[in-house]
Amino acid sequence: MARVLGSLPLDLYRFARTAYAKAFSVSIAGAFAGFGRRSVIEPPLRVDGERRIVVGDDVYIGANSWLQTLPPGEDVAIEIGDGTSIVGNCVISAAQSVVLGRKVLIARGVYISDHAHAFDDPDKAILDQGIDGVAPVAIGDGAWLGENVVVTPGVTIGRGAVIGANAVVLDDVPDRAIAVGVPARVVRTLNRVS
Repeated sequence: MARVLGSLPLDLYRFARTAYAKAFSVSIAGAFAGFGRRSVIEPPLRVDGERRIVVGDDVYIGANSWLQTLPPGEDVAIEIGDGTSIVGNCVISAAQSVVLGRKVLIARGVYISDHAHAFDDPDKAILDQGIDGVAPVAIGDGAWLGENVVVTPGVTIGRGAVIGANAVVLDDVPDRAIAVGVPARVVRTLNRVS
């Protein structure tokens, strides 16, 4: 009996948190370029340039994430495919294009950007130099990015690829490959499912 009663507060907490996240998501959905059915963004969230962000159906974006698009531009800059799960504390920043495919799994602390900070002028703070090296990023359907992965501009990660925790991805990763390290390198290719 004590075990059942002991879990009741946790069950109530989970219910309240889920209900709050769903209500929050419904209330902000119209601010985005597209926001799919049954998608949930768990607050708190930092979002800039939501009119250039499309969130597919059944997407989950965990708390403390930051979605950012940088001007100029009217076109969609961030596209999150159906069924994708972004655990939380993640940053997705795009000036041109970051596309996450369907059912991508992104662990805590992942950073994905299609641009870098400019830093050539020694007389200016890096913060004041704008961005540089803009190139589209694409992450294929069913890929999995482990905790604290960094994906840099111009990278394509293939369908079903696995990127190990703490990797820094500077180059493309093929379909169904496992890449680890700094910089990330392919260490194995996964078998195809028949």
